[in-house]
Amino acid sequence: MNRYDPLVAPNPTVWLSLDEGERIELAARYHEPVRAQLPRPEVHAAVHVIVENQLAERLPAVDSALNRMLAEGLDRHEAIHAVASVLAGYLNDLAGHRVTDADPNDAYYRVLARLTAAQWRASGLSRAELRALRKRQRRGK
Repeated sequence: MNRYDPLVAPNPTVWLSLDEGERIELAARYHEPVRAQLPRPEVHAAVHVIVENQLAERLPAVDSALNRMLAEGLDRHEAIHAVASVLAGYLNDLAGHRVTDADPNDAYYRVLARLTAAQWRASGLSRAELRALRKRQRRGK
């Protein structure tokens, strides 16, 4: 695999056979045209990879959330960002010891189960920004 495109699900076997660093590099390369606009481009790429890993591993809560976001009109890249926004919040809560469940992943799964495309659109990267990213990438800029 020499290219990552979040609009197309990577083959799970191929994706998971890559070294984690290779996956992050592929995600970072995809976002290169807007790298300067991302506050922490390395973190952005790593979170993309975490979500893709969870999808490749067929984690039910993540699969369900992604499919729901797609059914609600998001494209796959937007849906990954929607899931990633929940993941980032969860990781922040986990780092701050604000997750008290016996299984800390339960908090993440609960929020994913309630996430809607409308909520994400109201708080996340806009559809227009993603379209602009894709347009710049097609031009090779």
